[in-house]
Amino acid sequence: MPDEQKTQLRLEIAHVLFIDIVGYSKLLIDEQSEALQELNQIVRNTEAARTAEAAGQLIILPTGDGMALVFTGSVEDPVECALQISQRLRAQPSLPVRMGIHSGPVHHVSDVNQRENIAGAGINIAQRVMDCGDAGHILLSKRVADDLAQYRRWQPYLHDLGDFEVKHGVVVSIVNLYADVVGNPTQPAKLKHGKRLPQRARVSEGAKRSPLLIPLLIAGLMLFSVAVLAIIFAPAILKQSRARENTTSSPAAPTTPSAPVIAEKSIAVLPFENMSRDPDNAFFTDGVQDQVLTALAKVADLKVISRTSVMQYKSGVARNLREIAQQLGVTHVLEGSVQRAGNKVRVNAQLVNARTDMHEWAENYDRPVDDVFAIQSEIAKAIADQLQAKLSPKEKSAIEQAPTRDLVAFDLYSRAKSLILTTSFSAIGGQNLRKAVELLEQALARDSSFFLAQCQLAYAHDNLYFLGLDHTPARLAAAQAAVETAFRLQPDAGEAHLARAEHLYRGYLDYDGALAELEIARKSLPNDPRVFELTGYIARRRGRHEDGLRNLQRAVELDPRNFFTLQQIALSYLRLRRYADEAAVLDRALEIKPDDVDTKIIRAQVELDWKGNTRPLHQAIEEIRSKDPEAIKSVADTWLICALAERDAAAAEAALGALGDNSFGADAVPLHRGFGEGLIARMTKDEAKARSAFTQERVAQEKRIAEQPEYGPAYCVLGLIDAALGRKEEALREGRRAMELLPVEKDSINGAHMIEYFAITAAWVGEKDVACEQLARAEQLTGYGTITYGQLKLMPYWDPLRGDPRFEKMVADLAPKE
Repeated sequence: MPDEQKTQLRLEIAHVLFIDIVGYSKLLIDEQSEALQELNQIVRNTEAARTAEAAGQLIILPTGDGMALVFTGSVEDPVECALQISQRLRAQPSLPVRMGIHSGPVHHVSDVNQRENIAGAGINIAQRVMDCGDAGHILLSKRVADDLAQYRRWQPYLHDLGDFEVKHGVVVSIVNLYADVVGNPTQPAKLKHGKRLPQRARVSEGAKRSPLLIPLLIAGLMLFSVAVLAIIFAPAILKQSRARENTTSSPAAPTTPSAPVIAEKSIAVLPFENMSRDPDNAFFTDGVQDQVLTALAKVADLKVISRTSVMQYKSGVARNLREIAQQLGVTHVLEGSVQRAGNKVRVNAQLVNARTDMHEWAENYDRPVDDVFAIQSEIAKAIADQLQAKLSPKEKSAIEQAPTRDLVAFDLYSRAKSLILTTSFSAIGGQNLRKAVELLEQALARDSSFFLAQCQLAYAHDNLYFLGLDHTPARLAAAQAAVETAFRLQPDAGEAHLARAEHLYRGYLDYDGALAELEIARKSLPNDPRVFELTGYIARRRGRHEDGLRNLQRAVELDPRNFFTLQQIALSYLRLRRYADEAAVLDRALEIKPDDVDTKIIRAQVELDWKGNTRPLHQAIEEIRSKDPEAIKSVADTWLICALAERDAAAAEAALGALGDNSFGADAVPLHRGFGEGLIARMTKDEAKARSAFTQERVAQEKRIAEQPEYGPAYCVLGLIDAALGRKEEALREGRRAMELLPVEKDSINGAHMIEYFAITAAWVGEKDVACEQLARAEQLTGYGTITYGQLKLMPYWDPLRGDPRFEKMVADLAPKE
């Protein structure tokens, strides 16, 4: 080589964040271009990238299907950037990205076009680290992890995966970086099947090193860099398609909450204090706070915590704002109070920076009570301005729009919304929904143009229909009418599209139609966890339980203390038979509301399902009965399950009494009081009483079928009743009809219930071969974990199969493996 072409390599240590789009090569050309543009925008809008670039400490290099960010400042810079990217990607699941970070030597070179570029082992190893991951992963080299581990803040994020041999025999030590709301906690698929090396003897930080080690390393790295320069980072070469496996993002498992990265423009609107003498004004006060929160949630540039999470921080008591902000993952909180007297209202609001405990803004509003909605808008705009949030014209218009001009209607709406939000695992959920419908209809009678009330009314009707509490054409028509009215009032509103998505899902199981509406709703409801929540439910119904779980966890990121969503995540773990994870999520929920009766009972039931142990559930029920007898009504259905599992007829009858007119059973298969009476009599061998109860219940069930003639669960229950009455042919025909009307392909959850209950029906009429065949079919369905070891071992439903080797093998297969 001529002397003038020789270049002395000047090595420097850089911190490299390597990013690529998973499955890029399988996209169409247009899709590739769109994906890269979207990724580039996300990266460049992160605070970490902007700050480093402004300081001259960042070079961004394109790599064909992603990019490499070379930071020359702190080792924390690429990690902060990766976390900020991960947070933004949570809202865009259609863009699967993986990231790798390494600190190592790099040097400046000229590429084939004589443009300045960067090459070196630092970049090469960062790429190798990244290549080990799946979508959502943020993987670190051990060197980066060791540097971060010196700081208390980063320690909870670091999870060592071990040493692995990658391309060309290179050995890399991989550490997975994740927390509750960032990263991917599952082990990368490549590493599950890759060549993991035994633990090597590592030189500790305090050990002596050979004085020749560092020079030799630098010299070796220089030679290595020269050797691979032609192939490792010329952009023209890297743009060639690389054969990569099309890995998909893995679902997140529950993790211990740890130091989440908090967005700068984030806020929690805490419950306002009711300063009025009349306690009935508490709903009015809640409504004022809710409208401020709802207005702010429409601003895409803000992160706003949902109402269900903030309502647990009651007003009127001392609140540790810094602690609350940490629990919710925000920088700011808004407090306030409302005093209503006659036709006057006083609203006080103050914005607090929770990191400094400093009041950044405060205002008092003394107005006629009719101006309360204008006050709400003014507060929301003032807060957005204080947080320097960008408001689009559409967002500004949405904030300024009053929900209604009728204060009585607003109060009725606030009461109904509170009822709907507090309905969870409770046995009295149907009762709450019907009361909410009543209140909303009263509100709409006063103001038929009350858009949000129409949306809530549609939701209440749809749930009564969907849950089988009133699966009639009349109920479905009522929901449809509410949705159509909402669209007439505000056809472009995100809430209208969300209401239609709920209706298509709950009323028709039209998954594609619902998802299309959710995509529209997402654009104007950037902070609404219900979008991810419903997306998760749809995935679950389609049998994609891991995808469903991942979306529910995204909903929790926007609503971290949402009790109902945590319960649904626990239910997903139950269906996957991940009992330890189910218990962990329920424990997390109980940390939020330690006295919640429904969750206490479900947590105790984990031991029954998992290990066939009824003692924790029995003790929890007895504790509730002694301390709060009225509360037992909301868990009477689970009390009945416990009593049946323990073959305690007296307790079962007491549970039925507490249940009242409410039903028990699984999901959309409601079993009524008459069925319960027959079941208890059957368990105690009182054939005459059983026949009498089932005969009366059969009349009632035939009426239900007449009201909903194409509804599988109704036929399913009739089949069980006829089986109990010895009407074998009718029972088998009705059970098969139920499976035809609601197959697993249409609804993976309730469709599987049709198979399970048909197995019980067949067992009751003596068809053991059919029963075992159908039970095995249901037990093997992915994500249908409600057939549990405890249920099969203890419940009297399965008594006719006991002793059959096929049944006993299934019980043994489900037994916990200690």
